[in-house]
Amino acid sequence: MYSLSGRIDSNNAAEWEKKLLEEKPTEIDASGLEYISSAGLRVLLKLRKTVGEVNVINVKPEVYEVFEVTGFDKLLSVKKAFREICLAGLEVIGRGGNGTVYRIDADTIVKMYKPDYSLDIIEREQKYAKTAFISGIPSVIAYDVVKSGDCYGVVFEAMNSDTLGHAMSSDMEHLDDYVDKYVELAKTLHSVEIEGGDILSLKDFLRKRVDSDKMREYCEQSEIDVLFDIIDSMKECRTLVHGDFHPGNIMIQNGELMLIDMGEATLGPPIYDVATVFRDLLSGPKSNPETIEMSVGLKPQVAMAVGDKFLRKYSGAQTEEQYQGYLKMLQLVYAFNVVCFLPDLPHKEYAAPIVNNLLRGVVIPNAAAIKGILSR
Repeated sequence: MYSLSGRIDSNNAAEWEKKLLEEKPTEIDASGLEYISSAGLRVLLKLRKTVGEVNVINVKPEVYEVFEVTGFDKLLSVKKAFREICLAGLEVIGRGGNGTVYRIDADTIVKMYKPDYSLDIIEREQKYAKTAFISGIPSVIAYDVVKSGDCYGVVFEAMNSDTLGHAMSSDMEHLDDYVDKYVELAKTLHSVEIEGGDILSLKDFLRKRVDSDKMREYCEQSEIDVLFDIIDSMKECRTLVHGDFHPGNIMIQNGELMLIDMGEATLGPPIYDVATVFRDLLSGPKSNPETIEMSVGLKPQVAMAVGDKFLRKYSGAQTEEQYQGYLKMLQLVYAFNVVCFLPDLPHKEYAAPIVNNLLRGVVIPNAAAIKGILSR
């Protein structure tokens, strides 16, 4: 990788131009660059015209500002250097499957991902959280991506409160009030149209999952074709689908609910989000109670009670028949969702019951109904 260092200005721009046009690098490490003037920027522009795309990485904040102000961050791929933080001595306030959350100070926390998480996933969570916040969705404020050793993380505003799940568990007397706020947050989330931004559509997200060698290892091509047909029929919309909308991913701040963990967000039909509530609060507590209690913060029986109250209020069902019909729709969407996540399974023995019971037993026989639900 080619490196830039020191200052690049009118005094030495010609010298740098000669070096760069001779070497023709497409990736440049700018960690040693202290300053760049307009003359230096024009050198990089000439390089871009010569070689095509140019990636400039590890740019110091003060130098990155020059790229940003002049618009060169739109002409070149420019990546700011990550701020290094020390985790020693920081309070651990949470652990999960993807990493650990530390308190930096009274106002900020950092979610540090495990070393095997790709930087793309981490930057996506920061970007999606910012998009949600500026779109008017009640959510935590995301700051910068940081680095500590081999791990990367995202700095967020500190929520000096508990999750909705823990609040429900410790204050059962006001459970209905909490559920009302939970439903209100869902209605708010599903009423916001996201303008612009880079959030992936649910259709594209699912296509990528289904169109994989691992999926073909588990399923017949004719079965995969059914999944693609369902995906292609899905309604195009700009509604944010959180993807993991349970009480463990919601904080309470001064009586207001705030969404966290936006890394799996997509744009798609709201019922796909509601199906995750069915998954985590009605189905999950029966099949995987320990995992649900750890992630959601509710004991299985309480989780099921919350799920039932939430879905009745969210659906607006006036009769028991209407409510049971709504649950059947969610069951079908849930089954389809689980099948689309087959490529995540580490071993084929885990896939067999999903393929036999859900794909062949539920999704394929009800493909027309699922298409109808997701196309509304």
